Amino acid sequence: DLCPSVKNILLLDSEGKRIAAKYFSDDWPTNNAKDAFEKTVFTKTQKTNARTEADIVMFENKIVVFKFVQDLHFYVTGGEDENELILATVLQGFFDAVGILLRGNVDKKEALENLDLILMCLDEVVDGGIVLETDANSIAGKVASHSIDSGAPLSEQTISQALATAREHFTRSLLR
Repeated sequence: DLCPSVKNILLLDSEGKRIAAKYFSDDWPTNNAKDAFEKTVFTKTQKTNARTEADIVMFENKIVVFKFVQDLHFYVTGGEDENELILATVLQGFFDAVGILLRGNVDKKEALENLDLILMCLDEVVDGGIVLETDANSIAGKVASHSIDSGAPLSEQTISQALATAREHFTRSLLR
């Protein structure tokens, strides 16, 4: 009860269709309930201009913090008693980590092509509704280290990938 918690994190396109979503609450027991919530939250927020900074709206006894970039709409939902600043920090961490992982090309096409990274990013931010991490660099680093093809030649890896590969090999050698 004392830990900050999130009910869901949504990534929708400019038409309100789901790209990625994680639900951590029984408030939406069926897929139809989830779809209805997504349509409602999209309809309620689409006329706002949440492009420069996050915006907050409350409905259905839930706090929804959201931000838009290009044709993507990012949402974090919390209970009515949740701290808005914590929800905004979760949103910003997820938003910035996605930006890092997509190398600044944050749009629907890139998001769909890198859906695995976005889903791993969601897993690094929140687990079971409990906020784990909000630092975008840390989130992106963990996701990148999980998604690396460590079998690729070092010359074809980025510096962060090479460091993660070296760290992995070093850890393995210590465990032997």
